[in-house]
Amino acid sequence: MKLNRLYILAALLLSAVGLVKADDSGKNQFNPITTGVTSLSIAPDARGASMGDIGAATEPDANSQFWNPSKYAFAYSTGAVSLSYTPWLRKLVNDIFLANVSGYWKLGSQDNQALSATLRYFSLGEVNANGPGDATGQSLNPYEMSVDVGYSRKLSEKFAMGVVFRYIYSDLGFSDSYAGDQQTGASAFSADISGYYTTYPIIGRNECQWSWGWDISNIGTKVQFNNGENPAFLPTNLRLGTTFMFPLADYHTLALSLDLNKLLVPTRPREIDYDTDTTEGQAAYLDALENWENMSPITGIFKSFSDAPGGFSEELREIYYSIGAEYSYNQQFFLRAGYYHEDQYKGNRQYFGIGAGFSLNVLRLDASYMMATAQTSPLDQTLRFTLTFDMDGLREILGKRRR
Repeated sequence: MKLNRLYILAALLLSAVGLVKADDSGKNQFNPITTGVTSLSIAPDARGASMGDIGAATEPDANSQFWNPSKYAFAYSTGAVSLSYTPWLRKLVNDIFLANVSGYWKLGSQDNQALSATLRYFSLGEVNANGPGDATGQSLNPYEMSVDVGYSRKLSEKFAMGVVFRYIYSDLGFSDSYAGDQQTGASAFSADISGYYTTYPIIGRNECQWSWGWDISNIGTKVQFNNGENPAFLPTNLRLGTTFMFPLADYHTLALSLDLNKLLVPTRPREIDYDTDTTEGQAAYLDALENWENMSPITGIFKSFSDAPGGFSEELREIYYSIGAEYSYNQQFFLRAGYYHEDQYKGNRQYFGIGAGFSLNVLRLDASYMMATAQTSPLDQTLRFTLTFDMDGLREILGKRRR
């Protein structure tokens, strides 16, 4: 596949904000938040994706590191490992993918703490860079990756908190031997902090489960592209969610979930918002852009709540939501569905998710399918597959064989 660097950046932009057809009446309002390493925002597992990218307060599983790592403290199994694979932007290209490995292990005899880890690898496929005169140049394999470790602990019978520390590496450039341009990958560090609360109310004669969760992810340094000349904010994100699970009959349960998200990243100044026909307007725009580029990530988190050019109404547009449901039969067979909505002027990612899962004693297989509401969306028809291995089930099988 022959691509150039502009196409790489376009693919990353599409993965972050989707496609928008802005007419003359709406193009001035289109103002998505821009970040670096956008692959960190892609849901890695089939279960969460099938419910419209939900996971702040759902039942714990091996992929909770992405959604809310504090849930691990409430996991039923001693440990689990999950492998996920997502072909990305398949409507445009055929070799971009996200691979994810996640796992956790409960510590101690009191069943109140856990260690967890994740490795993510986002490949942009093979890229052939042309030299002078369209001569054949280098063959490249740009990618982004991250590795993290987390710790979660119950602070009471109903509440837990968790922290995650992450190393991020993005390698989208190459060494241009013709121009003497030696480009290197960009690194960054970040941390997550989260909380999870669950209770078991009695409604009628049935014991239900009501959970709440929150997670602030990717609080960290900027990623310095092009040897520090093009700094970019990480996709720092605030996720709030709740899940209510209730029994339908013996062995049948239904869980309903809602997640709200907001990027804690300041809005990049737009030239269109300034009167650049005047010297004063040009200077004001350049000053605003310089302040944005030099702003610290922590300052940017607080600034993100009040810097939208459209005021409070535009700030509300920056909140995107997901609603989803999960049906379970005896915790062995699962059906899931959900909807994800992002404002049309903030990215226009709007899609339905459906999926199913089947669980045995040791193994669980989940799959999901994304259906975008816009036929032109490159995210339409996205598939995800997740394979999870349960350590308690594996230990039980090995114990029986030894007998």
